[in-house]
Amino acid sequence: MRPDLPLRLRAAIRNIPDFPKPGILFRDVTTLLLEPALVADAVEAIWEPYAATDVSHVVAVEARGFILGAGLALQRRLPLVLLRKPGKLPGRTIAESYDLEYGQSRLEAHADALKPGDRALVVDDLLATGGTAAAAGRLVRRCGAVVVGYAFLVELDGLGGREKLDHPAVISLVRYRADDGPA
Repeated sequence: MRPDLPLRLRAAIRNIPDFPKPGILFRDVTTLLLEPALVADAVEAIWEPYAATDVSHVVAVEARGFILGAGLALQRRLPLVLLRKPGKLPGRTIAESYDLEYGQSRLEAHADALKPGDRALVVDDLLATGGTAAAAGRLVRRCGAVVVGYAFLVELDGLGGREKLDHPAVISLVRYRADDGPA
């Protein structure tokens, strides 16, 4: 990863106070998408740690993870597996539930999207408490595939997300303290 990339990403990510509720500082990556060269640099940096790991599939989490995952899959000519919210996939699915601050949610995958022996890199835009990413990993393993690693554009430190993944290969390009500033 180029040494200046985290600073360039931070400059492109907009901070929105009190969204989606008071007291939350939302890290809006949609402003980053206005800079295609920077997105390309981020996709390349996400791939670097996994280049020698025989990744066979990119698994992307709805919705902003689709953007990074699609870029990575296209760049590396790898199959892209989409993990969606309930009821969004048309074929036979498998699901994993996970806890939210205010209840529960679920992720679904097509039951035939991965098979035993596949090696998946799970990609999303943000790692916070880790519930969504952990559910993604469980879905991959239920299909018989191996989780090679997890890759995130942004990580909020101090919320326990990395620990919930319990995997040695977790990378994030930009880290913020959950309570506000850069990590």
